[in-house]
Amino acid sequence: MNIAKKPLFFDLTPGKIIDLQIDHPVRVRIKAALVGYEVGNYIILKHPSPMQMSNYSDVLVEGNVVVARYLLEGQQGECYAFKASIRNVTKFPEKFIFLSYPQQIENRQLRTHQRFITHLPATLYPKEELADKPTPKLKGIISDISAKGCGFVFKSNNDKIKVTPKEIFVTIRTAIDGDITIPARVCNSRYDDGKVNVGIQFNEDDEQIKTLLEQLFIEL
Repeated sequence: MNIAKKPLFFDLTPGKIIDLQIDHPVRVRIKAALVGYEVGNYIILKHPSPMQMSNYSDVLVEGNVVVARYLLEGQQGECYAFKASIRNVTKFPEKFIFLSYPQQIENRQLRTHQRFITHLPATLYPKEELADKPTPKLKGIISDISAKGCGFVFKSNNDKIKVTPKEIFVTIRTAIDGDITIPARVCNSRYDDGKVNVGIQFNEDDEQIKTLLEQLFIEL
């Protein structure tokens, strides 16, 4: 994995989830949604739900240092992390956590194989066949691809929806060979602003993947 120091640059849209690690007086990790930020001054996070507040009242205090982490999808898939101190925790009009703006941000690439941006129509469906009912299918697009896996995106208004990790088939529509079906596995999924992003790992050494990447002029 490559780790690099980034300049003063924090680029997330409101609603993104940030993982907070606090080590004093006890070590805890919580997730908080981004409300907004002012470059060079502060970052505002929504306070955890009321049921969680009593558990964190001793760590979410002014002056405590937190380690913040968040993920950004892209060609490599990257994890960002920075240290900041809690500047204030408000109670009115909403419960917000104000963090100091980071002095530096660390960047770690998560994928060993570079992914390339695409826009290929595709369909997912589970490997197991259901005799008494039609096989459920998801239609969307392949948003990025490499020899090892791809990102699949479909639209949904349900912010609770998740795609369970399982063995699947991915049918991809190509301009040259028509539809090709590739065995794969769902690794993860997340809802993001009306879309569900699904991380998919291809089965090893599938010749169809090599052919598809060649058609897309992507070198292995």
